[in-house]
Amino acid sequence: MAKEEELTYHEAIEQAGSSMFRFPLVRVRGVPLMSLIAKEWDSIWAFNPDPSDLLISTYPKAGTTWTQEIVDLLLHNGDAEACKRAPTPIRSPFLEIIPPPPVPSGLDLLKKTDPPRIIKTHLPIELVPLGFWENKCKVIYVARNAKDNLVSYYYFDLMNQTQPEPGPFDGYVHKFMRGDLAWGSWYDHVKGYWEAREKRNILYIFYEDMKENPRREVVRIMKYLDLSVSEEVIDRIVDLTSFKNMKENPMANYSCIPKPVFDHSISPFMRKGVVGDWKNHFSDEQSKMFDEDYERQMKGTNIPFRTLI
Repeated sequence: MAKEEELTYHEAIEQAGSSMFRFPLVRVRGVPLMSLIAKEWDSIWAFNPDPSDLLISTYPKAGTTWTQEIVDLLLHNGDAEACKRAPTPIRSPFLEIIPPPPVPSGLDLLKKTDPPRIIKTHLPIELVPLGFWENKCKVIYVARNAKDNLVSYYYFDLMNQTQPEPGPFDGYVHKFMRGDLAWGSWYDHVKGYWEAREKRNILYIFYEDMKENPRREVVRIMKYLDLSVSEEVIDRIVDLTSFKNMKENPMANYSCIPKPVFDHSISPFMRKGVVGDWKNHFSDEQSKMFDEDYERQMKGTNIPFRTLI
């Protein structure tokens, strides 16, 4: 069944190839989203999850796929084969994504999937459908330091043929600071979930902590999900979700998405997966300017981000 779903998904994207292009951004309640998402916003906003559903939320390129894989393995007691039943976008539908037909939308995939479901979103907290809070769904939020997140998003926008052309890196830095990228401001995104984490029972984790001590963070996720797996299974999950192993896993590395959408020859979906790569991209002048703006935008918050570990 997984193989059939994979082929169907891949073929649908290939069939939609002529309809694929860099879609413009349209603001929804002040947040820039791809035009197809904006067009179908009412349907997305009306989505009502089951109380057993789990939402994994991140700003783009902050460790989403990594967390999805950890959760899927925890729910399947570390069974690697079970987690190869289908590619990540099928196993963990992307709530708000609306591709051109015949590619199924996130909502289409969720309709075909029985709860409990692992649901992915990049929506800032104010755009998350109210049903997630009303039904007291568990929510895992992953945050990554701004500079590394920016660099990773830049390379993703180079290879992702459905989002606006990123342009030169220096201009992209300014777009990031202004929040003029798909899914809006990184600053508002990380602050929104941070401020709501206790009231909404959100597990807020950091990419840098996951890199520093992946086992500790897998245990945190396990406990949050009220699961209990053996020490051996935890070790297996840590190994299976290492960057090297995930990069080589066709069910997790987005190689199921063909070139008209994700051009892996420009940059792989899983590029480096390290902390501190920003130092290879920011000039001293750019770093100083960014840091000054960061202090202004993050004033009054106490989120413990680390740009190096």
